[in-house]
Amino acid sequence: MTTQMDTRPPVDDRPPPLHGRELARWAWRQLTSMRVALILLFLLAVAAIPGSVIPQSDVNPLNVRDFRARNPTLSEWYDRLGLFDVYSAPWFAAIYLALLVSLVGCILPRCWQHWKAVRAQPPKAPKRLSRLPAYRTVEVDATPAEVLAVARAELRSRRFRLRKPAAEGSAGEDDAVAAEIGHLRETGNLLFHLSVVVVLLAVALGGLFSYRATVLVPEGSGFSNQVIQFDSLSAGALFDSSDLPPFSMDVESFTMEFVDAGNQIGQPSHYEATVRLVREPGAEPETHTIRVNEPLDIDGTSVHIINPGYAPAFTIRAADRETVLAEGPVPFLPEDSSFTSTGVVKVEVPPEFGDDIGIQANFLPTAVLDQNGPRSIFPGARNPAVFLTAWHGDLGLDDGQPQSVYRLDTDDMEQFQENGEPYRRQLVVGDTVELPDGRFITFDGYVTWVNLQIGRNSGRELALVGAVLAVVGLMGSLYVRRRRAWVRATVGPEGRTVVEVAGLHRAEGSAGDRLVDEVGAITDGLLLRLGGAEEKRED
Repeated sequence: MTTQMDTRPPVDDRPPPLHGRELARWAWRQLTSMRVALILLFLLAVAAIPGSVIPQSDVNPLNVRDFRARNPTLSEWYDRLGLFDVYSAPWFAAIYLALLVSLVGCILPRCWQHWKAVRAQPPKAPKRLSRLPAYRTVEVDATPAEVLAVARAELRSRRFRLRKPAAEGSAGEDDAVAAEIGHLRETGNLLFHLSVVVVLLAVALGGLFSYRATVLVPEGSGFSNQVIQFDSLSAGALFDSSDLPPFSMDVESFTMEFVDAGNQIGQPSHYEATVRLVREPGAEPETHTIRVNEPLDIDGTSVHIINPGYAPAFTIRAADRETVLAEGPVPFLPEDSSFTSTGVVKVEVPPEFGDDIGIQANFLPTAVLDQNGPRSIFPGARNPAVFLTAWHGDLGLDDGQPQSVYRLDTDDMEQFQENGEPYRRQLVVGDTVELPDGRFITFDGYVTWVNLQIGRNSGRELALVGAVLAVVGLMGSLYVRRRRAWVRATVGPEGRTVVEVAGLHRAEGSAGDRLVDEVGAITDGLLLRLGGAEEKRED
């Protein structure tokens, strides 16, 4: 017995590889599917979570600074991933753009299909209307032609869209009227999705043309609306600084009030800034009040209060007690909810009066000194005090390198010493202390400062329109029911006209019950228009 081997090549059942155009078409179909759009929408929501958990540079730069100081290693990774500015990060923009393209590619074909469905004729009446879920039949004395004419009038009064009657002499449905209503359901659905696209475009427009800046202004000082005056600026790619409104603003007074009793003690209860506004050079000054959640609008630019603090005032004099080397308030940054604030005072001194002076200090609004050291027990200034130490040497302010106004570079400086220990002093308002080299520091008091956010959102009006349209479309999608109705009139065995009324609805449950009621209402309307009839059967 011999065995013959099969020398035929094996059959490859795998589909042929896709060419470039076929692969692009497949990728486009996947991207524009509703499934992928929902995945991208969920992914965008997840991507936005870090923006609400991690402090953002364009919202609260002080919190970002504190986070960097507490977590230097983690902050490096956050910077690489753009987590301090999530909504401007390239990866967030990529998800955003993919979602926008997916929605547009998904909605436009549906709009075209819906347009064709709206223009199409309602379907002809089925041969056996009694099989439909909502059905009633009656007998009347009117002729079938009269019944059909009355049925058209009744359905038209109920806003049904009617099928055009067949032309005289042609083969058509002469014994039935077909009608349809409820296309607004799909219209509302498409309007809702288009509105989402409008909102996304509005946000993208705001990201391109809008800007958000912060400026710290001590009480009694002011600023002009120029980029050079801002402490921080976050702007879109198409932002033009020449479009900034040319206003200037002085903070005449700033009031901070805190809860002083109960479980919420120490929590802020009221922030209010009284400002003097000059809208453009040469204009008359205007007085306005800015509160939390009550911004000042200036030609489309909003000015908000975001956080406040204290600015202790010092006077530094030479050894002769007459020459003033520096004076005025210096903003300190709050470190905790009790407004324990830290800051530095840099005094560049002429050579004939000695070295430069650098002061590191803590300002305590309500100071106490206990076994834990100096601390503030309340954010209000009930017992203000300053705890400071001082340095002398070269501040390096004239070497061309930028420096932070909140940090003292002590590389070329030496701390003052007293009895072999670092020089330290506690001052209350009005106190004057002498430095070891004979110069003097006076704590004159304090003023408050307010951090103002100046910004413009170019797409907010468009976003509002999109949100309103989305609500309108959602209501139409939820409350409008697409349904069809047919009325057939034929001559019965007894010579009377048998009228059949039937309806069809895609939904079930309560929607089906409402359809039965509507078919009954159509039947009753027909009887009323025809002057009454004897009901034969109801299913």
